[in-house]
Amino acid sequence: MKITKVETNFKRNLFWDTHQLKFNGKLKNREKELINLYPDIKFQEIIGFGGALTEASGYCLAKVKPEVENQILDDYFSESGLHYSFCRTHIGSCDFSLSSYSYLKNSDMNSFSLERDEQYLIPLLKKVLYQKPNLKLLATPWSPPAFMKSNKMLVLGGKLQEKYKATYAQYLAKYLLEYSKRGISIDYLTLQNEPNAIQIWESCLYSAEEEAKFAEHYLHPEFMKNGIKTKILAWDHNKERLYSRAKEVFQVADKSVAGMAMHWYSGDYFEEIALTRKQFPEKLLFHTEGCTGYSHFRKEDEVMNGEIYAHDMLGDLNAGINGFIDWNIVLDDKGGPNHKRNYCNAPIMLHQDNSGYNKNLTYYYIGHFTKYLKPGAKRIGFSKFTRHIETTAFQNTDGSIVVILLNRNDFNQEFYLHLQGETYHDNLDSHAILTFVVK
Repeated sequence: MKITKVETNFKRNLFWDTHQLKFNGKLKNREKELINLYPDIKFQEIIGFGGALTEASGYCLAKVKPEVENQILDDYFSESGLHYSFCRTHIGSCDFSLSSYSYLKNSDMNSFSLERDEQYLIPLLKKVLYQKPNLKLLATPWSPPAFMKSNKMLVLGGKLQEKYKATYAQYLAKYLLEYSKRGISIDYLTLQNEPNAIQIWESCLYSAEEEAKFAEHYLHPEFMKNGIKTKILAWDHNKERLYSRAKEVFQVADKSVAGMAMHWYSGDYFEEIALTRKQFPEKLLFHTEGCTGYSHFRKEDEVMNGEIYAHDMLGDLNAGINGFIDWNIVLDDKGGPNHKRNYCNAPIMLHQDNSGYNKNLTYYYIGHFTKYLKPGAKRIGFSKFTRHIETTAFQNTDGSIVVILLNRNDFNQEFYLHLQGETYHDNLDSHAILTFVVK
């Protein structure tokens, strides 16, 4: 068996440093420092990894020279880049839009217009799909149109009024059909971004029962009537309530809701994912948003930010998610534009004069997953000797086995990778991440 070893180590200026190696010994009687791999034990399948295609990202890319834009898209979607295969976009405006907007100002569906999206968002989506035709897309509304809501605003929460639920289902179906006419197929739709939060940006409140009944009695029937095959997902909020929310939603809308979406902002809660996966093994579970920085961009935080991503991706994957989507693919040097100044980091951020861009360390940490875990990969069994190495293992459809190891400690950790009676000995530096591809 041959191994490709890929390392990111900020202390030694290694970014995807690659070596071709061989397993170097039989297991014999070794008992200590083993990481055992069991490809005969299979768990969930990966749909894909990616980031968010927002109006802010489209605006940023429109400001740079075509060659810079092309390079950024290569950095994300090419084989030599992050190899993104699953992205999220927004229905109407979100905080990472230039301003608030929706596609409809009154209940006359004939006035529905995608004029705003045609400026930056749709061109970005088309460029990405040209490069990656098999890209999976997930779309999320941050708010129904203002006239449909109890507070008559896109922002500050409010609720979808009962009398407009059928109209809103038509609105969402119209969005999917109009995007399809433009060559953009949406594979998944979440019912609402962060339905438990009142935000100063676009937001709307739903209880679990309200989400479930809207999906079951309005949206799914509207999809069926129009021949729309887009799968519906619920929640799309933090992980701490994932299991209880799933129970409530699936009690009402088991047939119409295909799965649950989640964010990371309230903490790890990997057990919530594992419980949901165990109780609802046939449902899809996607991480759909996470970011770091929050307007504080310090070079000394780079390793910490990278480790936040790797730790969460490892924990989520081991708990049972089918895919992981980061937030914006590219932002300006301030972490925007954002019409509510809710700035954050992105893996790629433009120079102040838009002449070029920087790759944050998060870009390289994310790549340890997205470059090597391909759609269709299945998590396999493993065991490890210590909590100081965070680990996951998958088998791709070509039979290759991918093992990802993270050390967030201030000390190095020696280990032996064990597969089918053979071992490979190595050392994982402090604050380094390793990926092995075994063929």
